[in-house]
Amino acid sequence: MKIYDISQEVFSCRIYPGDPKPTENKVLSIEKGDVCNLTEFSMCAHNGTHIDAPYHFINKGKTVDKLELNRTVGYAYVVAFDGEITGCDAEYIISKARCVYKDAWHRILIKGKGIVTEEAATIFAEQGIYLIGSESQSIGPEDAPAMIHNILLSKDIVLLEGICLEKVKEGVYILSSAPLNLAGCDGSPCRAILIDMEQDL
Repeated sequence: MKIYDISQEVFSCRIYPGDPKPTENKVLSIEKGDVCNLTEFSMCAHNGTHIDAPYHFINKGKTVDKLELNRTVGYAYVVAFDGEITGCDAEYIISKARCVYKDAWHRILIKGKGIVTEEAATIFAEQGIYLIGSESQSIGPEDAPAMIHNILLSKDIVLLEGICLEKVKEGVYILSSAPLNLAGCDGSPCRAILIDMEQDL
């Protein structure tokens, strides 16, 4: 069994334009004579590697604490793609994932600079996937995310953004990307990992 950490380090992570950066404050320090080390930190729910809940773009959508955890944990399919993902591309990706193993098609992780188009988002939404992940800080065009987010989030599809897949090959893995249990929130940071179970498939 091999485990891939596909998360960004928080304090040096990528930031979506306009979002506040993570900050840390050493409240207590053993070096300064305190009994222990204690860190306080502040961050945007969408810094670094994080998930978007439907409430991020849909006012009556599910918040982070209302998401079914099986959407963020389970078999996933990693596919390498650069450029715009068309509707035909989305159908091919789902079809390929279905053929590889069980329900891996429910969670699609895009390796590279793939950009989900409106047509692709519609196909993913119609097929009923649980989660779609991207190495970008935003699914779809970074300068115009609203349409893609609305299509996917309206179907309760969790968006896993800011993942790191450069060391991961295409194929099936077990994904763990459960969010923090943040009541009423629109998103959450997560420690996303992939478990390579290839020898057992």
